[in-house]
Amino acid sequence: MNLTMPALTHTPVLLEETIEALAVQPGGRYIDCTLGAGGHALAILDRSSPGGQLLGIDADPEAIAVARARLEAYKSSTLLISDNFTNLRAIATKYDFSPVHGILFDLGLSSLQLESSGRGFSFQCDEPLDMRLSPGQEVTAADIVNTSPEAELNHLIRTLGEERHSHRIAHRIVQERPIKTTLELVRVIEQAVGSRRGKIHPATRTFQALRIAVNRELEHLESALEQATSLLGFGGRLVVISYHSLDDRIVKRFMLKEARKACLRLAYKKVITPSRAEVQFNPRSRSAKLRAAERITIPREVGCG
Repeated sequence: MNLTMPALTHTPVLLEETIEALAVQPGGRYIDCTLGAGGHALAILDRSSPGGQLLGIDADPEAIAVARARLEAYKSSTLLISDNFTNLRAIATKYDFSPVHGILFDLGLSSLQLESSGRGFSFQCDEPLDMRLSPGQEVTAADIVNTSPEAELNHLIRTLGEERHSHRIAHRIVQERPIKTTLELVRVIEQAVGSRRGKIHPATRTFQALRIAVNRELEHLESALEQATSLLGFGGRLVVISYHSLDDRIVKRFMLKEARKACLRLAYKKVITPSRAEVQFNPRSRSAKLRAAERITIPREVGCG
């Protein structure tokens, strides 16, 4: 079956690898915890037809609207919920959507969010410093940039962005406040560390740190992974695509811990990465890493959820 996506929005990363890792089967039930524009979800529904069902979750209501249109042909088989995946178990319980055959987390931002959200996720567009995945969240990137003490900014950029020039960037931010837009922040960062050098833009890690902090991404991921195991049926697959070392470290540590408890079995010995051809076609896929694990029979007392 051809899983090439139409040119509606973004190109799903590691698409064929994801479908294989999930072991998608006709009539299966699946949860896409990061629905985005629905690229992976459409492929899952195609491959699980006839009879497949999908619960799609995304904190961004705009993403839900785009995905709903994209998945129109499968509307009787889909349930799309605008919520944060940290509420995964509660959502699945509310809609009686467990046990399931597979759960997917694609932790990257979609092209929809980077290019047209108007919320400042990209340092290539001049937009307000927002970075909230959901408009219902209270704290914005501008709040953090303009009110945090210098030491706190330094710690945030260093730990969540893994930026070795965090001290210089934080110091310059405090000197230049208030900073209201993405391009204003880019200018400040470039003043602190210089213009582009190497493979990535000098603002990349600072923007990553702010986005993670605004959306509490790391703590939400840890919570959601714990919940996911309890929703998988025997042989069910948990698949996670991460794009930076902080996420990947959490996923790797979690899967190894569950494997030691005999709750999960690693589906692959090595992490799956995009082919050279995919990276050339879709440069945003270059840092993607896919890990997968399978729910196995376990004694109740080991506490696998």
